[in-house]
Amino acid sequence: MEDIAKKMKYGPDGLIPAVVTDIADGEVLMLAYMNEESLRKTINTGKMTYWSRSRQKFWVKGETSGNIQVVKEIRADCDKDCLLFKVEQKGRAACHTGYKSCFFNKYIDGQWKESGEKVFNPDDVYGNKK
Repeated sequence: MEDIAKKMKYGPDGLIPAVVTDIADGEVLMLAYMNEESLRKTINTGKMTYWSRSRQKFWVKGETSGNIQVVKEIRADCDKDCLLFKVEQKGRAACHTGYKSCFFNKYIDGQWKESGEKVFNPDDVYGNKK
């Protein structure tokens, strides 16, 4: 089996951007980062596994919230320096803020406005960390 993780072009920080879309409707759910090992873990488990830049550790999507992402298709761009994942989103949301997509901010009339509805309360899932 070919080691596709080795064939990718990672940035100077060892990371590669990963765009994630919902296979059911094509909606962009999120953008996260992976390193070579998190890409291998994703391929081996079939669950999206990222590298958290802020926490400096692996992060399996849904390990806390239950909103896991099951890999259905993996694509790379022409330069192999960006990945596109089509996933089955288990649970109602990909975003830790409670929205289905992390891209819920819409620029309208010179300002940012939230669009869509929250599908869960983050405090109920992650606790109030303020």
